[in-house]
Amino acid sequence: MGELRVRDVSERELLARILRVLGPASRAEVGPGDDAAVLAIPGGRVVATTDTLVHGPDFRLAWTSPYDLGFKSAAVNVADVAAMGARPTALLVALALPDSLPAAFVDALATGFRDALAELSPGCAVEGGDLTVSETLTVAVTALGVLDGVEPVRRSGARPGDEVAVAGELGAAARGLRILFDRFRDTDGIPLPIDDDVLSVADRHDLEAQLRPRPPVELGVLAARAGATALMDVSDGLLLDASRIADASGVTISIDAGLDDDALTGGEDHALLACFPAGSTPLGFDVIGHVRERSEAAVLVDGVVPSARGGWDPYVDWDSALG
Repeated sequence: MGELRVRDVSERELLARILRVLGPASRAEVGPGDDAAVLAIPGGRVVATTDTLVHGPDFRLAWTSPYDLGFKSAAVNVADVAAMGARPTALLVALALPDSLPAAFVDALATGFRDALAELSPGCAVEGGDLTVSETLTVAVTALGVLDGVEPVRRSGARPGDEVAVAGELGAAARGLRILFDRFRDTDGIPLPIDDDVLSVADRHDLEAQLRPRPPVELGVLAARAGATALMDVSDGLLLDASRIADASGVTISIDAGLDDDALTGGEDHALLACFPAGSTPLGFDVIGHVRERSEAAVLVDGVVPSARGGWDPYVDWDSALG
């Protein structure tokens, strides 16, 4: 017999493969296997978010291993929970799988989820989800979290005089994406497998930032406890995401840290962007600017309105993503 494919096994068997890797649910009163998970929520409030990764615009299997896909899918979702000042507690994962995929694909995918949660958000686990068949590989994740006695930190609380700060690296994921598009496509634009032998140490670092991001999840709770007035995940580029805080808060974000174009406009860093009352920015965050009264511009860079919007918007950048 040849290698098992998704089409060769049942949904139940696929689920069993995933659960063998993930192990028992850690926080569920009712875990995987029923119609829904039942979670004990301290304080009676739950933070919930969802994110979808679709083959084509969000990742390419020629560049992304199933392990990396699982890792990234977990990472980007717990980052969104952290960006509310909350602690991630559970993920619900829905997979739409082409039936031609090797069945072992889900083993590696689940391992990526497991390892990302163990590293980035210990105590958080995959507690349920759904499986279906589709021509387009899609990973949809719902992440849940709790606030641990703090109030959620929204985008709308930044005030003039606040410091603007970032936790995590900016620009590496954009450089990693550029390496993929510039070096690992054929003349027709078709993705080619990554050749590790031609990569420098710096290249490998940037590719890992793109394919296996490590957001500073634990610093979301720290930011809330330190009195952050605004907080968000930098997933679409610093300029674009800073403008979202500025617009929600009715202020201008002034960035004066001498950041390069990759740091300013590159997406998928999954750093945390926060505003703090002057002098209260905690360790782990680097001050990159300050909040001003609203002017005509949402964001200024070194006192000047930036010439480019930057960042990632799937409704604007769809064609280039498919390139």
